[in-house]
Amino acid sequence: MSPLAAILGQIVENRRLKIEADFGSGVLAGVPTEGLGLVENGFLDSLRLHRGRSLIAEVKMGSPLMGSLQGRIDPLEQARIYAQQGAAALSVVVEPDFFFGSYELLTECRHQSGLPAIAKDFVVHPVQLDWARQAGADAVLLIADLFSVTELATYVNYARSLGLVPLIETHNAADVEKLSGSEWEIVGVNNRNLETFEVDLDHSMALVPSLPVGALKVSESGIATAGDMGRLATAGFDAFLVGETLLLADDPGAKLRELLGGL
Repeated sequence: MSPLAAILGQIVENRRLKIEADFGSGVLAGVPTEGLGLVENGFLDSLRLHRGRSLIAEVKMGSPLMGSLQGRIDPLEQARIYAQQGAAALSVVVEPDFFFGSYELLTECRHQSGLPAIAKDFVVHPVQLDWARQAGADAVLLIADLFSVTELATYVNYARSLGLVPLIETHNAADVEKLSGSEWEIVGVNNRNLETFEVDLDHSMALVPSLPVGALKVSESGIATAGDMGRLATAGFDAFLVGETLLLADDPGAKLRELLGGL
């Protein structure tokens, strides 16, 4: 296991232990795995409206690779710029210990921008979905690798019961296989290898034909240029989640316009 993969495991376990210390185990009792229909809300509406050129612009206050961005970026100004320059939605990283985020940050960024927002966390406990809903999130990220098929179905239906659109993040064919036979609002493919943290757009594009028919398809992470956007759109992605490229740009508004120019 690479040092970076070990960090990822540490993040997930840290999140689990801290939340369970306060809220007990993450068992979802009484939540059906079938029977709840797909959720419709402003997040989905905006992605559909801009389908093929939907840019989900991310706000995060740091990462294990970058360290803290506190004092280097103004998250509320960043969110405002994203809205002004044509982003379809916001992504806000809320994990506190390694990514320096919070659910309060999501509330503030969503209010500042007026854009629908997805809460990005390492979800390991149902209370995190409650927090997302209370913070005003429209969608929530669920990482397929963290769940069995049954667990994923249960978390998805709990999210839907709260009015949250679940974006299911996949990384490989094994993750995609977990989605077989069910309907999904949005499915994402992370371009970043979780073991090496290297970016490989070709790997992600190869997964597109096996993604669920009918789901909006989101390409996540490592998107740096207008050319990247064009290639991913041609491969069949409907939306694009962009983080560090915008966060670290000298002029994030100009960079956002440049990326959209590739579509």
